Amino acid sequence: MVFQVAAEMAPFLFEHFGNPSSGHTYGKMVHFTSCGTESDNWAIYGAVMAARRAQLPQSQSQSQSPQRAPPPALLLPHVVTTAIEHPAVLGHLKHLQEQGLLSYTAVPVDSEGLVDPEQIAAAVQPNTALVTVMHSNNEVGAVQPIAEIAAAARRAHARFTSSTSSSSSSGGCTGTNGLLVHSDAAQSTGKVELDVRTLGVDALTIVGHKFGAPKGVAALYIRRGVHLDNYFHGGGQEGGRRAGTENIMQVVGLGAAAELARREGPRLRRHLGDMAERLMEALRAGLRPEDQDKLRLNGPRQPASRLPNTLSLSIRGLNSAVALQRLSGQLAASAGAACHSGEAASVSAVLRAMRVPFEFAAGTLRLSTGRHTTAEEVDAAAKLIVQEARRQGVLG
Repeated sequence: MVFQVAAEMAPFLFEHFGNPSSGHTYGKMVHFTSCGTESDNWAIYGAVMAARRAQLPQSQSQSQSPQRAPPPALLLPHVVTTAIEHPAVLGHLKHLQEQGLLSYTAVPVDSEGLVDPEQIAAAVQPNTALVTVMHSNNEVGAVQPIAEIAAAARRAHARFTSSTSSSSSSGGCTGTNGLLVHSDAAQSTGKVELDVRTLGVDALTIVGHKFGAPKGVAALYIRRGVHLDNYFHGGGQEGGRRAGTENIMQVVGLGAAAELARREGPRLRRHLGDMAERLMEALRAGLRPEDQDKLRLNGPRQPASRLPNTLSLSIRGLNSAVALQRLSGQLAASAGAACHSGEAASVSAVLRAMRVPFEFAAGTLRLSTGRHTTAEEVDAAAKLIVQEARRQGVLG
């Protein structure tokens, strides 16, 4: 796949040198971002600032700096999210709350990492401007019921709106019923089917390297008719939405990877799921009967409710940090999400939110299968993990 993507990118390295946002022939492209963090940050900031601006008289909304906290007379925009979101969401919400720009509610999840749509709905307030819930979790693979969440949140918000304000779509600054719904689908793209119309979202984060594109390119889908305040300011690139010269080579790579993912989708998903299931079975087969209860799968028990490639496994009593250090060079794994690797020695916030017992959480390994993963590699990985657990004395 790498060579196929590179072949698509090559002409834009050596032949097409035009500025993609210029007015001439080479200036046609769609809107993209640099990474999932930017897309998530933009969705939150853009929705909140649009909601804030909508409260101001027209003259004030055009002149007041969006960086300044709203005056006390304004109703502070509110955001509903979950306790297991990526730091790009939770970290940005915390930052904007500290700046006095919003308030937010983090809804808890159950022991499998799933959120109840009705709990999301119950957290919606009259001033809720945005609901942001990840499509699938980057640690345990839990796939959230986004369509049900979007519908429940909008029904709840409609109770607070007049018939006039709830009868139209975006109103120029927010989504249906005055509420935007965003989902971070970074982990899901290419691994499960995604359709923004079926999901009912106003914005969706897509990250290139999660499905075969080069690192450093992503996208933010924004539903037609929805306005998000700009996160980058400057020139008029990308239809005036995002200032700055586009990284067109990376964008082409993302497009090529997306086309391959579309063509190979069903076959790839079967392979990912088969390899993950084989890994789980191989680990169980390596354990003695009296040790079976020491192996725990974190996340949904039903395969349909989790990503096909992601396994968060805990062995009771295992020191995962020591295990990863000893197996480095033989096994590509982590104690949590790769972007949280600096916290490998501590229990992740996701596992804490799922109330995983400490004796299991501290012995967690996050394992993923890929398009090139073989049965032989899966069996070898299971053997290495069991051997290390025995070396640490936690398995008989």
